[in-house]
Amino acid sequence: MSIFNALISLIPSNDEEGQGLAEYALILALIAIVAIVALIFLGGQVSKILSGVGTSV
Repeated sequence: MSIFNALISLIPSNDEEGQGLAEYALILALIAIVAIVALIFLGGQVSKILSGVGTSV
């Protein structure tokens, strides 16, 4: 019966309390992950550009 209860729990219900907050948290987490990955891959290039701007000023 536990498999049946697990399947029933996957069916969406009308109880949507807190759903909006959870969705915003997931979107925020996804944006944070994308920003971190972008900084990892582009960090060296951004550092070189900022160094060049700093020396020219």
